[in-house]
Amino acid sequence: MARLFGTDGVRGIANKDLTPQLAFELGRAGAYVLTECSRRPKILIGRDSRVSGDMLKSALTAGLTSVGAEVIDAGIIPTPAVAYLTRHYKLDAGVVISASHNPVEYNGIKFFNKDGYKLPDEVEDKIEKIINEKSQLPTPTGLDVGNAVESESAQRDYIEFLKSTIDCDLKGLRVVLDCAYGASSTVAPILFHELGADVILYGSHPNGEKINVKCGSTNPKVLQEIVAGTGADVGFAFDGDADRLIAVDENGDVVDGDHIMVMCGIHLKNTGKLNKNTVVVTVMSNIGLDIALKRNGIDVVKTKVGDRYVLEEMVKNGYSIGGEQSGHIIFLDHNTTGDGEITALKVAELLVKSGKKMSQLANVMVSYPQVLINAKVKNELKYKYMDDEDIAREIEKLEEEMKGEGRVLIRPSGTEPLVRVMVEGKDQEKIESMARELANLIEKKLG
Repeated sequence: MARLFGTDGVRGIANKDLTPQLAFELGRAGAYVLTECSRRPKILIGRDSRVSGDMLKSALTAGLTSVGAEVIDAGIIPTPAVAYLTRHYKLDAGVVISASHNPVEYNGIKFFNKDGYKLPDEVEDKIEKIINEKSQLPTPTGLDVGNAVESESAQRDYIEFLKSTIDCDLKGLRVVLDCAYGASSTVAPILFHELGADVILYGSHPNGEKINVKCGSTNPKVLQEIVAGTGADVGFAFDGDADRLIAVDENGDVVDGDHIMVMCGIHLKNTGKLNKNTVVVTVMSNIGLDIALKRNGIDVVKTKVGDRYVLEEMVKNGYSIGGEQSGHIIFLDHNTTGDGEITALKVAELLVKSGKKMSQLANVMVSYPQVLINAKVKNELKYKYMDDEDIAREIEKLEEEMKGEGRVLIRPSGTEPLVRVMVEGKDQEKIESMARELANLIEKKLG
């Protein structure tokens, strides 16, 4: 049986893979495991704007209350708001109903513990075991059955927290916000208006039919056009649940998560706030990030792909900033998960304080061309590349040719019979040829 929890909670097509019955069972098992059988645990629920959100919220709430939990409904609100408010209100757990940047038909359920952190594998396994084994859980009756109430202050409390993460206003800054018709639309427009920015809005109201459709961090084309056409200083594109952010400079050019981490990492160092002089990224970050940070005397630590691995490394060693090229950036001094609003505020603050244009700030890093090719292999052999001497020699040869100004990365697909070959370097034509040669060798050896 396939594992129920993926890299970011339970996710699938709503009412097909992620059914109301499954949401109900996740509520029961999650409440039981996360609250250590507390008689009246308190659990916060937030969601994005998807059409299926109401259906899944009702089922999840039924599951939570059936084991005696008190549910606090925060409504449509960003994922990082649930992480923050769970610990701010001193609750037992938090739950988000969202499929992040995925298409409209998808949805997901992910839990946060009482400290606002996503769950480690072993805790998810406990929840999954209860569901798979149909374990008997408490079934209170009468006054011991749980109840649900709507929060009247969640949105405002989160906005006030966000304001506290920077120490200036944004007067004089012209900002375009693409809220992806998702969760940020309930927070970001109010936040930037109240901080004094001149705000232009796109996708700025919750709409479950349009969430992530031709908008947001995975599709910033319209935002680019609006920024370039209005003379705005910067554009910010959130994803559906607002834990990611991609920026656009005054010329309409995209500024990805790698560039944002370099900009913010250097600023944190210059202000004495870069813990252990280190930025944490995944192996997929562009080599241009390594070069830019090294040039500025900043160390880089790399993890496996996935924000959960970045966060684990940050918590373990006390680092202050880390994230992914996709814009999932964690400022651990402020929040326990990627927070698109905080990232946008940090960039806006940097613009105000430096007096520079966004393109000038982003130019501190130059992205190297990147080629990605999938080598088709036998599924049972896709992990054998690590033991193959010919493949190892070819990788070593290619990296020697690039003389420290490029790199080769290969990794097996988690779901398909593929080995992904990535080559970065200065010369697009050359790295394309290198990637093809290496992919051909891998297919010959493992196909």
